Amino acid sequence: MKFTPRSETTRQFIIETTAGIFNTKGYAGTSMSDLTEATKLTKGSIYGNFENKEEVALAAFEYNHAQRVQLITQRVNSCKTFKEKLLSHVDMYDGTTKGFLVQGGCPLMNTAVEADDTHEGLRKKAADGLVQWKSALANLIKGGIKAKEFRVDTDVNKTALTLLALIEGAILLGKATKNAVYLHTVLDSARDVVNGISIKKK
Repeated sequence: MKFTPRSETTRQFIIETTAGIFNTKGYAGTSMSDLTEATKLTKGSIYGNFENKEEVALAAFEYNHAQRVQLITQRVNSCKTFKEKLLSHVDMYDGTTKGFLVQGGCPLMNTAVEADDTHEGLRKKAADGLVQWKSALANLIKGGIKAKEFRVDTDVNKTALTLLALIEGAILLGKATKNAVYLHTVLDSARDVVNGISIKKK
């Protein structure tokens, strides 16, 4: 029998209220008491709208990821050139953007690190998000080549994956060491990649 939530409004409230908690504490570290305390709802009210904690966590990840996508899309759309659009993906994580992302930082990084060997459902969600991000980067690179901003011999997929790895690696180093220098150093390397494929204007 298919589970039907009691209230879509309450369900959405639970998702939005607990999204930052899951992104900060992780699936394993988030308890039911965390959820009831944050939402001020009873355990019965939460389970009346979700089958279990796993379903809440999956929905919370989807919400966090959608917030990240919305933010970067707004930043990309505000840029005029493909180079600026590509660099906006890097700049979003430099730590200087107020209100960037959600509580706890990058949901792709947080979820992938926790769930790679512990929770297949969340791992797949994070993997899908990373692949989508890679595709978005690749599309910008292709657009830049067509617009004659990037070199025609640019390896699109390799460059997109390199940028993705450098950005996520920078986040990991910065968070793990609590050393912003590491974060900025690796992000600068990502900027070097973008500059390296750019055609210099005469």
